[in-house]
Amino acid sequence: MEHLVYGPVPSRRLGKSLGVNNIPHKVCSYSCAYCQVGKAVSIQAGRSVFYNPSDIETKVRERLTELKLSEKPDYITIVPDGEPTLDLNLGILIKKLKSTGIPVAVITNSSLLDREDVRMDLMSADYVSVKADTIDYDQWKSINRPYKTLKLEAILTGIRKLSDSFEGKLVTETMLVKHINDQENSLNSLADFLGQIGPDIAYIATPTRPPAFQNIVPADERTLTIAFEIFKRHHLNTELLTGYEGNQFSSTGNFSTDLLSITAVHPMREEAVMELMRKTGASQNDLIQMLVSGSIRKVDFDDHHYYLRAFGKKSNP
Repeated sequence: MEHLVYGPVPSRRLGKSLGVNNIPHKVCSYSCAYCQVGKAVSIQAGRSVFYNPSDIETKVRERLTELKLSEKPDYITIVPDGEPTLDLNLGILIKKLKSTGIPVAVITNSSLLDREDVRMDLMSADYVSVKADTIDYDQWKSINRPYKTLKLEAILTGIRKLSDSFEGKLVTETMLVKHINDQENSLNSLADFLGQIGPDIAYIATPTRPPAFQNIVPADERTLTIAFEIFKRHHLNTELLTGYEGNQFSSTGNFSTDLLSITAVHPMREEAVMELMRKTGASQNDLIQMLVSGSIRKVDFDDHHYYLRAFGKKSNP
């Protein structure tokens, strides 16, 4: 129960985002090769009850009362380290969170959007981001590594149906991985599909944090430029999600608690950890002790050092 709510954290899409973790660690319908929080622990496509929505609402309200006015979030974002639509109580949770007066966003991998109950749950959200990495079956299997019962065509149909009826802000996100889904013909086919959806924004992203699997390489700058131009030619409002979010993570005042909470779902660059350390009055020794105890681990990726929570061990802040 301790990590149901985290942040606010800086979001490239949503400004200051108060994260809600409504799914146990790495329970997902995909085991994406580029996932920032590791390989899936439990892969499933059936919806389940995980946490009591009232308990999550209480945690959110408690966190909101702790924040300074300047730290108030722009969105409460349901973005767990698993797939949020697996939560059978998602619709109830969204409505409870909206009662705070803060807009609610949901970041989904789209895998359950063929289900009418899932789409109905999402109707109460203010902002929904749907994953659309490819419309090619082999690429989908290679990148997203879906649960065995999932069907790509059904998922694509589900995205279309959601876009037809959703009245909030709908965006798509495409993660480009070198030599897998970054070919021009694939990008043209995907852009044609997204053109039928008409999202408010079509985001193009590359992995910016350590991926779950080895040999996953972000698409290069030239490919990103080509992808951007292809999307624009299909009349898509296109933006790149390739920049760093920044270091302005909010703090409760306890360095170890904050670091464990944030890195449970949001790996932090070293400079962000140093800024958090400064804000909380912690020392380098506090960080070293957490590394030695195994509660967090340090990972190198793309010429940067990252800190992630180590879920293999119990950790007490």
